[in-house]
Amino acid sequence: MTTHRVPLTPNNHYDVIVLGVGSMGAAACWFLARRGHRVLGLEQFDIPHEKGSHWGQSRIIRKAYFEHSDYVPLLERAYENWRSFEAETGSKLYHRTGIAYFGKHDHENIAGIRHSAGLHNIPVENWDHTRCQQKYPAFQIPPGFDVIFEPDAGFVTPERTIEMYVREAVKNGAVIKSNTPVGEWKQEGNKVRVFSQGTAYTADKLIITAGAWTSGMIPQLKTKLQVTLQFLAWVMPPDPDTFSLGNFPCWFVEDPELGTFYGFPLLPPENFNGPVGLKLARHHPGQHFRPEEIRENIPAGEEEMIRQFLKKYLPSAGDKIVSVKSCLYTYSPDTHFIIDHLPGSENRVTFACGFSGHGFKFVPAVGEILADLATQGKTDLPIGFLRLNRF
Repeated sequence: MTTHRVPLTPNNHYDVIVLGVGSMGAAACWFLARRGHRVLGLEQFDIPHEKGSHWGQSRIIRKAYFEHSDYVPLLERAYENWRSFEAETGSKLYHRTGIAYFGKHDHENIAGIRHSAGLHNIPVENWDHTRCQQKYPAFQIPPGFDVIFEPDAGFVTPERTIEMYVREAVKNGAVIKSNTPVGEWKQEGNKVRVFSQGTAYTADKLIITAGAWTSGMIPQLKTKLQVTLQFLAWVMPPDPDTFSLGNFPCWFVEDPELGTFYGFPLLPPENFNGPVGLKLARHHPGQHFRPEEIRENIPAGEEEMIRQFLKKYLPSAGDKIVSVKSCLYTYSPDTHFIIDHLPGSENRVTFACGFSGHGFKFVPAVGEILADLATQGKTDLPIGFLRLNRF
């Protein structure tokens, strides 16, 4: 890294600096500013942007968590914080559509859904195929598949969420700078110094929420993080009303050969930004990727797999792919989040990363956790299983 010698003025000192104003960083800025802290958020791209992980019109939110039942208390807090933020701002970010899960009874994810639901008393319904066909006739369910329906699941809107958190953070006194890349940061005694575009800033505390760029900001995490390129597709059904919001749920399908697919209702363009069509994607570790690389079009094999899936499970949706986008997953070694203080920083540097493809629903909880850790040194929310020292 290049060493910068830039004069520092008193106006460039903050209580907390947040590096990376995507979803987690935006929420952290809002929590901090709302609590009365002097906050600076620095984002290298536009806010929001399409170069990272959390964008793409819609993200699923659910509680019956097959990834790990320890996430459920954090999800309870996230749901609570989604609702309170909506009430405070008069915005609509969480859309309750329910989610239908399909898969064989002994599939680990189907078993994980039932385990989490039973352990934490999450309402889920076990449907037979007749009920599913009556409710959502577009699905073609193979014999031997279980159908689980989670009524309180749905989706949240990433771009709108980031915009709202930034807007409200600024209202509460935060300073947010977009298109402002950081060249270097370093800890100096009881302060942290950040250099960006010829300007130096200092703060008592630093939060790093850099997504796929985390390894560049925290080199000691380089061996623990892997970035992959993922693709999202939108198809235009011959009969859009069948799949429209209000008529169709969010869904997961666990196919023994094709893997895990998920998707959303078709959203009305007058209320939602992004491509028009029925959004779906395959949930799997994609190709290894450096975030600074130029993204290519969807590989032919990936597109063919989407078409195979549609033909098997949603034949009436057709296979007319009208839009393809890409996003980035950042994986930790065990695929779970990492949220902690940076070792050796004396609790002055807090970071969050490794959200892979399932982190966005936690944004209001993670923002609160980061604000807690930065200003209080601890949080009451249960993140022990997400600490760095598990590796």
